[in-house]
Parts: sequence; C-alpha cells; structure tokens
Amino acid sequence: MRFWLGASFVDTEEFVELARVAERCGFDTLTLSDHLFYADFATPYPYSRSGKPRWDAATHWPDPWVTIGAMSAVTTTLRFSPNVYIAPARDLITVAKQVSTAAVLSGGRVTFGVGVGWCAEEFQATGQDFRTRGRRLDAMIPTLRALWSGEEVILEGLPPLTISPKAGNIPIYIGGDSEPALRRAARIGDGWIGNRIYTEEQLDQVLSDLSRYLKEYGRDPIEVIAPVAALPDPAVYRRLAAKGVTGTMAAPWWLATPEEKTRYGSAELKRVTMERFAEEIIAKM
Repeated sequence: MRFWLGASFVDTEEFVELARVAERCGFDTLTLSDHLFYADFATPYPYSRSGKPRWDAATHWPDPWVTIGAMSAVTTTLRFSPNVYIAPARDLITVAKQVSTAAVLSGGRVTFGVGVGWCAEEFQATGQDFRTRGRRLDAMIPTLRALWSGEEVILEGLPPLTISPKAGNIPIYIGGDSEPALRRAARIGDGWIGNRIYTEEQLDQVLSDLSRYLKEYGRDPIEVIAPVAALPDPAVYRRLAAKGVTGTMAAPWWLATPEEKTRYGSAELKRVTMERFAEEIIAKM
C-alpha cells in the first residue's frame, strides 16, 4: 500500500517544506489540486449538497506544475501528481510542454493525474469548449504520450512537430467515478484516482465497475488510488489492498486534536500530524 498526501487547500508558501516532510515520513506521492480562479460560479459544485464550493476567494490554488518544479528541487524520491489536472481546459501543446518539463526536472517523479473538470467558467476563461471536454481528453491522451516520447505528431493545420524536453513514459491516472471516467481509466489509463472520500461500501461498487470495464477492454488490473472514509488503521489498509487498492490518500492534519490546533501554527501542525501518521501507519505497512 502506497500513501499519497492530499495537499488541497494548502497555502502556497507551505508546499516546499511540506514536500521535505512528506519525503522524510515515507509518503509515496504528494498531490495538489487544480483550479484557475474563484468566482460566484453558476456551475454547481458536484461534491457538496448545496452545490457551492467548500472554499472561498482566500484559498490558494497555485499552478500545479510550477509548484511541482519547486518541490522536486528539494526532494529526491517523493513523487508528485495533480489530483487532478483539468487538461481539456487548456490547449494540447501547453499541457504537453508543462508536464514534460516538470517530469524531466524532477527526474521522472511525475504522475499525470487528469480529469475533465466540472467548472464551465474555467473553460470559458481559457477559450476551451466545456461540452466536448470528455471527447477532447480521450483524443489528447495518446497524443500527449507520443509527444512525451519524442515522436513526431501531426496536428490539424500544422506541419509535423515534436517537443523538447521529452520525458518518456509518464504514468497517466484518470480521476473521477462516473461511468465515462471509469471507462476512460479502464481503456487508456495507467491508474485511477478517486475524486471523493469513499466508504468501503461505495468503494466496493466503484472497484466492481472498474474491474468489469477492464475485462471488457481486455486489460489487466491498473493502479488504484482510493481515499477512504475510515480512521487511519493498518487493518483497514490491508483490507483495501486485498481488494486491489494499491494506494490511498491522507491529509493527517485534518485529524489533528483541538489541543494541537491551538498549540501549533499551520506548517508545524502539518509536520506533527504527518510524523505521527508515519509512525503509527506507514511504518507498520
């Protein structure tokens, strides 16, 4: 079982030190989320009952690839992944270049966690079609793989082209638990990332659907990164591993005691709770 650190809602200036602590504690991958701006969105947020986001205008959303570049410079083994990057809100070449550069600078420690997104306003701001985002991501993924490997590709209206630096093989993990997302993961993904915190019963259904789609496409099991709604416990993680889950996600500071929240500042609270998680969970796995 690999442990991914879920670092959403973290202030930008904390990420570099957070990466150092995560590597020292034995986390496999540090993830950060992707949003372009905050507004009074007309698009309903799909992961809350109210349809409103769980953050406000003061919440930091640093650019994932700039931040990954900074964190990779102070670490040697820790991997990095967006959870998830909304690639179809950008043009293909921009995505290819950013990800390839981050992968090369990190020494190959990048996983491309990618999804279609939910916020129509972000697509409007970047001039991309929200309604075709799924189809465009399906077309984008094989072209990204070709560009990253150094192959020459032909895009409509352009001469044959390549990009440099070329990164070689970058694992692509698909986010989302809708049928199209699970099918996309089963058809062309190297892995799947859960986009919410699941009860074990909910996760069982997702795993069943994913397994069925993998068989339909004639593929072997893929990597499964699943956040789970359970208190940290080696027994829980061993049970998940037996079901085919290869990694889970944690943000230990969310379980800090009231005393710890009073005693420590933001960065120190993260360090203390991550070290406890490492001692009580990671070391026993």
